[in-house]
Amino acid sequence: MRIIGIDPGIAITGYGIIDKHANNFKPIAYGKVTTEAGQDTCRRLVSVYNDLTRIFSEYRPQCAAVEELFFNKNAKTAMVIGQARGVAILAAANAGLEIFEYTPLQVKQAVVGYGRAEKRQVQAMVRLLLNLNEIPQPDDVADALAVALCHGSSCKMQHILDRS
Repeated sequence: MRIIGIDPGIAITGYGIIDKHANNFKPIAYGKVTTEAGQDTCRRLVSVYNDLTRIFSEYRPQCAAVEELFFNKNAKTAMVIGQARGVAILAAANAGLEIFEYTPLQVKQAVVGYGRAEKRQVQAMVRLLLNLNEIPQPDDVADALAVALCHGSSCKMQHILDRS
């Protein structure tokens, strides 16, 4: 099963693609989609959509796991991140992927075993679980891989396997 994890953002959208076989995870590709700060929001959202569409086409994941929006005190920032999240979900839906959503608490619980884990603990476990030489950078990329790992270890994963 090939899973893409997405950590949506307007400046940086992290993505991480893993394969799951039995209880083993193998990293396939990971990186970031970036947009230019000087562009208007609409152009940035189109860029995120187009880049994710290209990634889906190239790596052919079978499902997408997207991090849910974490409450942000800045309403304007939360709105723009929500728009980027919507664009990521739309791109995945248009690619025919089944989409699953996870809260940061669920991701931390699945990857570290503790829902209030610190970001550095999650990053360290991503490196360990995927047998990587170093923690993927920037944080958005490690977070996207954590979301993919969360889905791969969740009971929602069984739903997909049952349909195969």
